Amino acid sequence: MKTKFLGLFVFINITMTAQEKLPYYEIPEAPETFTAGTVAARLIDGLGFRFHWSTEGLRTTDLAYKLTEESRTTEETIQHIYSLSKTIVNATLKQANTREQAPKLSFEEIRKQTLLNFKTAADILRTSDDISQFKIIFGDKEIPFWNEINGPIADAIWHCGQLASFRRASGNPINSNVNHFSGTIKK
Repeated sequence: MKTKFLGLFVFINITMTAQEKLPYYEIPEAPETFTAGTVAARLIDGLGFRFHWSTEGLRTTDLAYKLTEESRTTEETIQHIYSLSKTIVNATLKQANTREQAPKLSFEEIRKQTLLNFKTAADILRTSDDISQFKIIFGDKEIPFWNEINGPIADAIWHCGQLASFRRASGNPINSNVNHFSGTIKK
């Protein structure tokens, strides 16, 4: 583990082994068949890939960036995507969403957990023949999977685009080797 001091902030660079590599460095291989589950999973895979690269290599100055005084910072936008990822994964785990106060997590922890939430949800959907069983649950209310698509999934994709714009505006654009069309990295 390497520690680097920059101003008042401390960055910890954790070297991960191949087994600990974060999901969505590249999009997984496409399934051979089209089903509701494989299509929904691929949508989340695309979201995971976009989130991975829109948050890769962010600096403290990037995390603090915001367009206006009234807008969210990049870090607050990432926290919002994290909460959306919990709603997405909870639907696939058939768990209710709660409003309990989550523990304070570092940027690196939020990023990792968000990516793992997307991966878990996509893996469950990929093997499902009937995705209508995966409802968003708030208390006694169950909301159909349709709302998962146009709600938290679409919202998270929208916010990944914001992250890409924010980091460009703060002087740290996304890696130019990222190919969003193919879901790969030019080598």
